[in-house]
Amino acid sequence: MAKRKLSSFERLQRGQKLSRRERKEMERRFQREDPGWDIVHENVAGIDVGNESHFVAIDPKLDCQPVREFGSWTAALRKRQTGLKGLGIKRVVLQSTGVYWLPLQDVLERAGGRRARYQEPSRA
Repeated sequence: MAKRKLSSFERLQRGQKLSRRERKEMERRFQREDPGWDIVHENVAGIDVGNESHFVAIDPKLDCQPVREFGSWTAALRKRQTGLKGLGIKRVVLQSTGVYWLPLQDVLERAGGRRARYQEPSRA
């Protein structure tokens, strides 16, 4: 049986490098209006978690301001959770360099979310 060729994503995940030609093609795709990627999960928000504030990014089709900053105190977390729910966000992905994600996850879980799985970042 022939071996299946790994996608660029799979190769990057394994720590392998892309060739110069592949990197240039990837950069061109990033710059396009529609890069041609398949949507795996719709209605998703990405949150960059910090100690003083958090940045949340959503699909620009859902809101005229797709990236917003909000505070890290409990009232701000609850307000942001309510706002995300109002936009129809069903899944949230968190990125944090410390333990600052814990209060945010607690607020999201209490609002009816299910327990998230922690995934250690890949070290390339």
